[in-house]
Amino acid sequence: MARVAGPGVGLDVRLNPTSDGAAMAATGTLWVGSIVMEVKEFGRMIEFWCAVLGYEPREAPESDWVVLTDPRRIGPNISMQKVAEGPGPDYRYHFDLYSSDPKGEVQRLIGIGAKLLEPAQPDRDFVTLADPDGNPFDVIDTPGFAFGQRRP
Repeated sequence: MARVAGPGVGLDVRLNPTSDGAAMAATGTLWVGSIVMEVKEFGRMIEFWCAVLGYEPREAPESDWVVLTDPRRIGPNISMQKVAEGPGPDYRYHFDLYSSDPKGEVQRLIGIGAKLLEPAQPDRDFVTLADPDGNPFDVIDTPGFAFGQRRP
């Protein structure tokens, strides 16, 4: 456990929780149910992220809302809400997609509509791409990782 403190904050958090669900069970009743993205090109973004992650809509999309889910029930839901303006200039989150074949995945992702923002560099383990709405995401080189494995 580690202590997190600040103005009005004082709580203990578990570092390096196990991946077997024990940490989630120990925290009680709170976990990430969905990561929500505001998107401009609603239909194209559904198609793109389903192709990227192998996800599928949990239910038929509404006119401005959809929840994409991992059919294996391993990864978090990705929800999309249609907005008129698209992503802003001070974008504050992005996906890190781990891959044991980053070169192949980057080519696949570009083939389905991603745009290259920052190519591979000798001093780092990632490539930065953008989805059809311009939202950045990284493909991280994780050699030797099994599918779904996370860094400790």
